[in-house]
Amino acid sequence: METPSINPKENEFLNAKSYLLQTSTESGYNLYDHLSTCLTKILDERPENVYDIFEDISKDTKRSKFTSNVDTVQDKIDQSTEVALAQVQRKLFTKGEGEDAEQEPEDDAETPLPNLMELCFYFEQAGVGLNREEVIRVWMALKHLVDKHTLQHVRFWGKVFGTEQNYYVAEVEYRDDAEDQEEEEEEAENEADEEQTEKEDGEEGDEEVEEDDVPKPDFKPPPVVQPEVKAGPNKKTYFICNDPGKPWIKLPAVTPAQITAARSIKKFLTGRLDAPVVSYPPFPGNESNYLRAQIARISAGTHISPLGFYQFDEEEEEEEEGEGRDNFVENLDFEGIPVKELTDLANWVHHVMHILPQGRCVWWNPVQKNEDEFEDEEEEEEREEPDEPEPEQGPPLLTPLSEDVEIGSMQAWTMKLSSNLIPQFAIACVHSNLWPGAHAFATGKKFENVYIGYGHKYSQDNYSPPAVPAIMEEFPSGPEITEAEDPTPEEEAALRAARQEALEAAEDMEEAEEEHSDED
Repeated sequence: METPSINPKENEFLNAKSYLLQTSTESGYNLYDHLSTCLTKILDERPENVYDIFEDISKDTKRSKFTSNVDTVQDKIDQSTEVALAQVQRKLFTKGEGEDAEQEPEDDAETPLPNLMELCFYFEQAGVGLNREEVIRVWMALKHLVDKHTLQHVRFWGKVFGTEQNYYVAEVEYRDDAEDQEEEEEEAENEADEEQTEKEDGEEGDEEVEEDDVPKPDFKPPPVVQPEVKAGPNKKTYFICNDPGKPWIKLPAVTPAQITAARSIKKFLTGRLDAPVVSYPPFPGNESNYLRAQIARISAGTHISPLGFYQFDEEEEEEEEGEGRDNFVENLDFEGIPVKELTDLANWVHHVMHILPQGRCVWWNPVQKNEDEFEDEEEEEEREEPDEPEPEQGPPLLTPLSEDVEIGSMQAWTMKLSSNLIPQFAIACVHSNLWPGAHAFATGKKFENVYIGYGHKYSQDNYSPPAVPAIMEEFPSGPEITEAEDPTPEEEAALRAARQEALEAAEDMEEAEEEHSDED
């Protein structure tokens, strides 16, 4: 059979068409279909000056076929705060570097991390607390805090509401000298920064400061009450974060002046630690100091435990019979109190020391001085000794709630069972009326305290800021400080004439004395 002959021109046409039908590796389209679409559009629309607008027709055709690889519904970037917070909290549910996913946890390993879900279960029965999803996020955030710091004890202190953001508070205790080591590292970093700033300031110029001849007042301000270090209000350390997953920030130690000022004001927190506290009387610090002072006040007034759960150490009890005891240990023989008996105020006690009006838990004598101060003073005999102030006293540790002062005609605490329908499985619930938001529960050998509120103390009357002090009186006027009145023109002319006469009289006297001396 004879093979049919192929026309060379037809062969070239097939080769050209096959070349135009080659699909692009980037867009997935070919030039043949594109030109066909463009020509079809031109023939259908019949525009004028096709030669001039052909490139625009080609671009419009390509643009109509373009599809993005990103789904605009699912993969659109959301800039909302909820999505940003979810991205931060996503790290809570991922294992850190070096953690093996298949590694089995050790049963005997001691961890300071509390079983927050169990406490949430009990507080849920009491009708207080956070929702379970939020508690899980707080629990994971506490785990990150435990992994980052060397801690001996950790507990969820509570949640303080703010106008812009909220505060989640964690109460911790360090192991041995771990806190001192962290403070030394922070101080070293701060000193390095201060040295660098001092060098920069020193390079600007060293100008001599002239001595001031203004007389210095003899008034001496009262001595500053010294804060308690790792004792009293500063016995525990507190960390805060605005949302679970955000970094934990360590709150500074509180001073007696800050506690005293916090008792005189009432402010809503903003959620920003560096926010100023604008109030009268003025508060010595920013919002971080005010928050720390409120935490100390709430802890001292609302942290309670069943009677007998804690006891004083027998060795320290003999040494500190007449003094206030601030250390106690857990009673290992405590067997629990029946739930019905826990509804009595006498079966609950305070296990945090009371804060005195001075702002300390242990009274500090402002009159006493160190030996170095006595050596520096030259005139000790002439110095008058001030009167010895009376020491302040407060209720001792482990004082029953029945001795708390009533709020008008209302008790300071409300006691009830979680359920009256099934009392055999109920738990005892305690709610503070003095600090709304402070709650506690107890069942068997378990108890816990939590605070969820605005950080405000209850008051019978509406809050009214203290009155501004009266304006100081002017200095008593007298001839020594009274400004002389300006003389009239006639008085000035008479004064000049008198001076001129006195000057002429003095010249005449000098001439007379000279003539008398010449005659002699």
